[in-house]
Amino acid sequence: MWAEEDSPYFIEACLQSYEEPKDGKIYVMYHGTTADAAASIIQHGFQQSHDGMLGRGVYISRDIQKAKRYPLDRPHESVVLKLRVNVGRVKRIDRQNHPLQKTWHDAGYDTAWVPPGCGMVRSGLEEDCVWDPSRIKVVDVVTAPLVYLQYLKGLLKATQYAGAFQWQ
Repeated sequence: MWAEEDSPYFIEACLQSYEEPKDGKIYVMYHGTTADAAASIIQHGFQQSHDGMLGRGVYISRDIQKAKRYPLDRPHESVVLKLRVNVGRVKRIDRQNHPLQKTWHDAGYDTAWVPPGCGMVRSGLEEDCVWDPSRIKVVDVVTAPLVYLQYLKGLLKATQYAGAFQWQ
């Protein structure tokens, strides 16, 4: 998907949630959701949320514990997807009513980053919002209820295989 990944020197970057992301890097992140939504994401890609704390975008986190909390209303159905995210240009949003809290993309940023413990998120955990879903690639299904785990992993493998031959 990205030229950097084709390099023999590519190393998956796992940045700690308290470390500020650097512009233009690819990082491991996570997304928690339901099995049905995970299947749709694997097959069709992410869709922007229409609104949220940081406005439109795809909400993800480098903190797997944050992702494991979702879906909030059905935690027993939680599926956690492991992602690779090309963050592009990153804006730190570290307080409520930040002047760019919902308009960071209009100011030329690709990702908004909320650091842990800054008071923006009730859980106190790190959160990111990526404007363009094409900057996000699903690379694994980390956790899922047993009845869905093999199905989702198989779906991901089939999608990755099909994608490998898409441009040949």
